[in-house]
Amino acid sequence: MILEHKTIKLYGLPVFSWVILTTPDEAVVPLPPEACVAYFTEGDGQSLFMQESMYANPGNVKISNCGRTVSNMIAHQEVGKVSTIIAHFHREQLQRIYQDTKPKLWKEIEKPVTQNVVQIEASNLVVKFFEGIGHFFDNQNAVSEELLSLKIQELILLLLQSESSQNIRYIINSLFSDRVFTFTEMVDAYLFIPLSIQNYAQLTNKSLSSFKREFKRVYGTSPGVYIMGKRLERVAQLLATSETSITNIGYDCGFTSLEHLSRSFKSKYGVPPSKYRMNLSNK
Repeated sequence: MILEHKTIKLYGLPVFSWVILTTPDEAVVPLPPEACVAYFTEGDGQSLFMQESMYANPGNVKISNCGRTVSNMIAHQEVGKVSTIIAHFHREQLQRIYQDTKPKLWKEIEKPVTQNVVQIEASNLVVKFFEGIGHFFDNQNAVSEELLSLKIQELILLLLQSESSQNIRYIINSLFSDRVFTFTEMVDAYLFIPLSIQNYAQLTNKSLSSFKREFKRVYGTSPGVYIMGKRLERVAQLLATSETSITNIGYDCGFTSLEHLSRSFKSKYGVPPSKYRMNLSNK
C-alpha cells in the first residue's frame, strides 16, 4: 500500500519523488519511465523483485535506465516497509539544464547500456545530498528552478566521479550520448538479456513486423531462431570452459529458468547441460 507519494517538478516534469509504502503492493508505483536514481531512506532488507542480490536497505542506492523497473522493484517485494527518494532524469530536462552542453567528466559511450539496474552503497556525499533533498518536499515554495537545476548537476557529477561502479557512470554517460547504434549493434548487445521479440523491436525503434523483416534481411533467419542459437552456443562454451553453476550460466545467457535452459539445450545438443558437462569431463 502506498502510504505517501510526493513529487517536485522542474520545467513541468517530475525531478524528485518521495515514495513511502508497505510491501508487497500490487498497485503500480507511478514513476516516469526515464532513467532514475533511488535512494532508500528506510527499508527492512527485503529482497528486491526480480533483482539478484539487491535489497531494500537504508543508505543503498539503485540507479536504473528505466523508471518502471524501479517501480516494480520497490513495490513487489517481501513483507516490509520502504521509503525512497528518487531523482528522475528526463532527457529534455537535462538538455535545458545543461543548455545542450555536456557535464564535466562525461565520456561518450561505446556500446548500448545493457545493465538495467546497478546497486551501490551511498557515499557520505550522496547521503548528505539526499538528506538535503528530503527537506525540499516540505518547503517546495522556497525551491526555485535554478536551485533544482543545480541539484541535478550536483548529483550527476557525484555519480560520474563515483569510483565504486563503472556501470553507474555508463548509465549516466548514456543520458548525454550522441551515439546512434546500428541495428546489429543493438541486437548483439542484448543477445544474453532476457527480452521478448517485442522488446527488441522497441529497442531498435521499429514495429514488431518491421523488426522481423529487417532481422531476416540482416541475419538470414528469424529472431527467435538466431537469438536462441547464440544463447545455447554461449551456454555450451561456458559449460566447457568454466566451473560456474548451470543455473548461473543459464541466467547469464538470458534464460529465466533452469527448466527452459535444459529443455532448449537438450533439443539442440541431444543431452541436458549436466550430461553435456559430464561428458566433457570424462574425455
